Amino acid sequence: MKITFCCTDTKAEPWLQGLQAAFPQAEIAVWQPGAPVADYAVVWAPPQQFLDEQQGIQALFNIGAGVDALLQRRLPPGARVVRLDDAGMAVQMAEYVCHAVIRHFREFDQYEASMRAGQWAYRKPRLRQDLPVGVMGLGVLGERVAKALAQFDFPVNGWSRSPKAVDGIRTFSGQDGFNDFLAASRVLVNLLPLTPETQDILNRDTLARLQPGGYLINVARGAHLVEDDLLALLDSGHLAGAQLDVFRTEPLPAGHPFWNHPRITLTPHTSARTLRDESIAQIAGKIAALQRGEAIAGIVDPARGY
Repeated sequence: MKITFCCTDTKAEPWLQGLQAAFPQAEIAVWQPGAPVADYAVVWAPPQQFLDEQQGIQALFNIGAGVDALLQRRLPPGARVVRLDDAGMAVQMAEYVCHAVIRHFREFDQYEASMRAGQWAYRKPRLRQDLPVGVMGLGVLGERVAKALAQFDFPVNGWSRSPKAVDGIRTFSGQDGFNDFLAASRVLVNLLPLTPETQDILNRDTLARLQPGGYLINVARGAHLVEDDLLALLDSGHLAGAQLDVFRTEPLPAGHPFWNHPRITLTPHTSARTLRDESIAQIAGKIAALQRGEAIAGIVDPARGY
């Protein structure tokens, strides 16, 4: 069995060691142009040359939750794209989103500013029922986030493409339920996969449907957000603020208006990082299952984009 590793901006050696420990008899190596076709590949943003040369490969294991960058390329015929189911990312995402929601709800940013200015000042407590949170996307990460928020007694709404029931969450689905979902939410958390249908979904029309004083948390992809529309709604006062972890161009360019906007909090695409050991164990388990002829979870439907 041959396994090739082709991941940009990722140190290869620990991945190779982990995969070799799982499959001592396998031939495992970093891809080089002209290398023989492998049985399986562990990839992140591989070049088109890699995909063109690896005709006949059985499966491509993507080491991130999002597969949009991979699906934009021309894939080898018959190759299955397999995403990570979780591998430690869901709890990180829940931490990040809960922190962002609580920071906004409790106005900790305002307290920080007051204390830095030497002011000992209290703010009137707000009611949780006045801050319903809408989670867009109820996959593995979205469901974990929604359930975590519910533990803090926030009213939580969830929206997904197809109907889904989640304990303790008010769910909406499909295009018919989308506007009702937005109208029922004041905080909007985006966890959708990036597909042609979801690109630019965070625009003036959708964000304006949030309850007045809305707050946006985008932890999915930068291409979901129409940046100028967000800025306009912040300036108009309809949105109270935003926390953004992902951007159309990364790193965020110098001079971008997001950098110094007083109501936007930025982080550098760090809401849920790939945990190497957990990922290697999951990928190895799936390769072993495929070798035995068994079905595995996480196979991407290219037509749907996830």
